[in-house]
Amino acid sequence: MTDNQETPDAEDTTLSGSATLPLRPPCERLSCHKSSVCSRSYFVVVMVFFHVYIINVIALLFYVHYSSGQEDASRSRDAPSGGGGGGGGHQRPESRRPPSKAEFLRDVSLTRIEGIRVGHVQKVSLVPGKVHEMRTLSLKPLLFEIPGFLSKDECRVVMQLAQLKGLMESQLMVQDGQEELAKELNLSPEEIFNLLDINQDGQLQLHEILTHSRVRDGIWLTPENLREIYAGLKADKDDNGLLSLEEFRLLSNDAFQRFLLQQGVKRSQLVRNSQHTWLYQGKGAHQVLQDIKARVTRLTRLPPTLVDLSEPLQVVRYEEGGHYHAHHDSGPVYPETACTHTRLAANTSTPFETSCRYITVLFYLNSVDGGGETAFPVADNRTYDEVSLIQNDVDLLDTRRNCDKSNLRVKPTRGTAVFWYNYLSDGRGWVGEQDEYALHGGCMVTQGTKWVANKWINIDPDYQRQARYQQLVSQQQEDEDDEGLPLNTDIQSPSIHQDL
Repeated sequence: MTDNQETPDAEDTTLSGSATLPLRPPCERLSCHKSSVCSRSYFVVVMVFFHVYIINVIALLFYVHYSSGQEDASRSRDAPSGGGGGGGGHQRPESRRPPSKAEFLRDVSLTRIEGIRVGHVQKVSLVPGKVHEMRTLSLKPLLFEIPGFLSKDECRVVMQLAQLKGLMESQLMVQDGQEELAKELNLSPEEIFNLLDINQDGQLQLHEILTHSRVRDGIWLTPENLREIYAGLKADKDDNGLLSLEEFRLLSNDAFQRFLLQQGVKRSQLVRNSQHTWLYQGKGAHQVLQDIKARVTRLTRLPPTLVDLSEPLQVVRYEEGGHYHAHHDSGPVYPETACTHTRLAANTSTPFETSCRYITVLFYLNSVDGGGETAFPVADNRTYDEVSLIQNDVDLLDTRRNCDKSNLRVKPTRGTAVFWYNYLSDGRGWVGEQDEYALHGGCMVTQGTKWVANKWINIDPDYQRQARYQQLVSQQQEDEDDEGLPLNTDIQSPSIHQDL
């Protein structure tokens, strides 16, 4: 027997079966009982935790073993046949086969810089040994300014290369085919009228006509022009400045532009009055151009492939009187719309195309003596209403007359860069809807000459289409390599841009 066990005491019991309690101190019995219970409970808890720990360790070992086996099996399936050590014939790796649409997973996320607040300054490292300051100019659109992005010499080289290449007139006169497009869409005059009649009051006001009649790079109509056209075409029978459906039926889709062409169009009446050219930035281009592209990649923090497959650098010169009325660099993308740069991978039956320019980076190559600011008419507005841009003959889109009424204007300063997002985020790391607040234009140059350069980064809001496009371009380059030099996957594919 142990010291803790007790023997029954004959004096504590009676033959009648009744029991009398022993006369022991209560605390003695309680202390002994508590010690026994605590010892057993402690032992049970320890054993339970010990067994759970052992079970977890065994499960983890089984998981590691199973995962290793699966990985080895996967490597065996993916390994090219024909022997190791390079002894077999050359075979194309399986990863270079263009995947089907179902195989494109969202494995790329677009870094989007935070604006924090207007006036917030961030330090950015774009070139070795130098730190640039990036200041937030607005949050709608998300717009930044970086002074000293380009050096004086780099600005000079870009302007000289553009002059050497030769600049062409930026504007185009009225675009033909408007009536044919309407016929292709099978739109009746009533349907077109209803599209233009934004407030659905059965009459077309001046601002409703102006909002929808300005073709890109075409003729810029003012309220005065519109009244002249009404009189010249005898469209407004009651001379009240409004068009009814009956009066609208008398006009063709591009009657406004054609009437002005017959009257003679001045350069000041164009949407855009400038000259421009394109500079290739791919392999073999001038080192300054390649440096600018690399700097843009670091600034935007986007994958280099997206920047490489975007448009070349556009250089624009505005002489005195030059301007560019407010516009969007990109358009909204709908199911029936394809991005111009990914048309190769789009449905060929898509009737419309638009420029999908996710980011605009604008460089000022010189300081302008007078005018020439970049205006953002509705930057940081509480709301955006297209119709309200033209009120009481005050047209906020008109950068020749109403630049001073824009919410934000950026003065051209040599070497400074501004960049903004033309699209919102979709909330999942890709391109979302068009940012309507990115409306901008070039104010009229009142003195001197203005030189700027644009670098657009093209990304399709349809991730699958962008991925297919990149695969097709990569496959084309691989096929060209196979026909000529031996394949070398370590060499980055050159840009596919042509010198426009």
